[in-house]
Amino acid sequence: MKFLRHLLLASVFTVFQAKAALPVIHIWETQELTFEAKNSYKNAYTEVTVWIDLAGPGFNKRVYGFWDGATTFRVRLIATQPGAWKWISGSSSNDPGLTGKTGSFTAITWSEKEKNENPLRRGFLKPSANNHALNYADGTPYFAIGDTWFSLGSNRFKWYNDEVKRPIGPQAGFKDYVRFRKAQGYNWVNMIVAYPNWKTDDSSWHIVLHDSARTTLRSAWVEYGTGSAKNMDNEGGRPFFFPGKVPGYENYFPDMDRINPEYFKYIDRKIAYLNAHGFIPFMEVSRRDAGPLWYKYHRWPDSYSRFILYVYARYQAYNTVLSPIHLDIIRETIRPEDYMAAITAMEKEYGPPPFGNLLSANANPSTLENWGEDSWVTLHQIGNKREHNNYWFLTEIYHAKTPKPALNGEPYYAGYKDARGGGGRDYSNGAEGGTERDNAFVRSGMYGSFLSGGLAGHVYGAEGIWGADIEPAAPIHLWEAFQWKSGAEMTYLKTFAFSIGKRYQDLVPLADLVSPNKNYNIEGYEGWAYCARTPDKNIFLAYFEKGCPASQIRGARLNSWYQAQWFNPRNGTWINIADGKLASNNIGVILLPEFPEDTDWGLKLIYKGTHNHNLILPTVLPEVAEKKQLKNKIKTMLTYGVVSFLIVLMSLFFIGRFKR
Repeated sequence: MKFLRHLLLASVFTVFQAKAALPVIHIWETQELTFEAKNSYKNAYTEVTVWIDLAGPGFNKRVYGFWDGATTFRVRLIATQPGAWKWISGSSSNDPGLTGKTGSFTAITWSEKEKNENPLRRGFLKPSANNHALNYADGTPYFAIGDTWFSLGSNRFKWYNDEVKRPIGPQAGFKDYVRFRKAQGYNWVNMIVAYPNWKTDDSSWHIVLHDSARTTLRSAWVEYGTGSAKNMDNEGGRPFFFPGKVPGYENYFPDMDRINPEYFKYIDRKIAYLNAHGFIPFMEVSRRDAGPLWYKYHRWPDSYSRFILYVYARYQAYNTVLSPIHLDIIRETIRPEDYMAAITAMEKEYGPPPFGNLLSANANPSTLENWGEDSWVTLHQIGNKREHNNYWFLTEIYHAKTPKPALNGEPYYAGYKDARGGGGRDYSNGAEGGTERDNAFVRSGMYGSFLSGGLAGHVYGAEGIWGADIEPAAPIHLWEAFQWKSGAEMTYLKTFAFSIGKRYQDLVPLADLVSPNKNYNIEGYEGWAYCARTPDKNIFLAYFEKGCPASQIRGARLNSWYQAQWFNPRNGTWINIADGKLASNNIGVILLPEFPEDTDWGLKLIYKGTHNHNLILPTVLPEVAEKKQLKNKIKTMLTYGVVSFLIVLMSLFFIGRFKR
């Protein structure tokens, strides 16, 4: 009996020790498992798939991993809930080094202090309750304030191993740009993971084959001073190996079935750094100009599906939004349906990201137009159609039968010219970067898109930044554009939205609540107005571009008082209108006075109660009408004077000729 008692105590102690020894991690904290293959493979990227079956509270899914060079495979994971978790590994080759390994751990929550230090500890993004905006997993609202760092993975955003703070200038590095934007309230960046067919070589930035279809080999951004394509390599080289499979172009288009893990290792550290500093990277696996030859000379959709899986597996355990394609322009690429075939094949075989990463794409004109309502997309975007006539695509998304959050991921770029020449667009509707006119165009995209249904947030962009222009010959350099005032003004969009708290997520876009709200110019950024209202008619937010006439707001509660304030989007401050309130009349119309200055303004109206008098107000306020009448009289007099002067001149001319 004594022996049995000691044996029982020893067993209990052993079990206690085993439980105590379990690794403890935080939820939403990236973990990595490493496996070494025992078998040898000619091309491990194409021959082997590795995974773990992961189980924990409310979770039981397969999580795929990736080949990381030589005999090394990795699986990255997170715990989505506190509690006990366990896993068992497997592989398509049944490799003894990859299959049958097991492990377990305990997950705990972050403290509120730790969450406040880094909001990403609140969890991955998910749609709000009404599916129009974004929240963290714990229900806290998330509003994207983003920038277009498409070349983030390359050496153009230089990585320094030290923590020295360098000024924004030619010597600035990736960490300096992160610090700079974080101080301005940014929390999101766009990037394209791989530009497989781009390098500065002896050929043009734009190459097409000499076949009957004139198939595009690359349509890159120009490396200023060379006429060739921008280099998009990093310390690990390029994403795929040369020579490729395209006859006669083996050194210009790589072999898309021979991946280079070293390239991706140097992206890993940037993604981890962004998450550690509260940024969510929006990661698109490839740009559209690689599609035509990928489709023509490799097994489609299998080859492309494999690469989607590789990128997702590598980055889905970070707090990211993922995308299978950067489809900014549909010409010079394959059809959206062809990409859809590869995306569908990947999801059918491997499923969507197991931890619920949202899926989106930088699309033209929108993900809804390109792939429809019931596709793989879980976060809609519009982009590349830049002028104010195109913000409507967000309203179309808002009113779709299957609602999903949306934002404008590539609107008007500050200083946008795209002056590549030789086939570049040479955009003509923009303004000079860093000027007040240019800033106003950027604000049109910000507030116009938000009030048109882009309740998930907004993404900034600028000439010099989107192309990561660091070449001496570039007309605008990366570090110069970073310091433009328009970039600093992005944070005021969140100030505007959050001025009504979480209720911004309830806004319904309806520009016609402002009357009038449009001038004749559809390809511009001046003279239009936008509005959104909560369904109970208690809150209105509106925005007026420069050049808008005096307007009225309709659709308000009848015979009611509204707290009324102008919003200054240049500094994020509020100004009371008159004594801070405006009245609606007996048909729900609110007359607005003139703007404080002749520029763009935001507006907020909040219901405060009914009034006793049944107001029948004129179409415009008397003082506004008087000013408009005076302006019209002056305009008429000037016009009459000019016409009269011309008539006199013409009369004298003909009299002189007649006398001769």
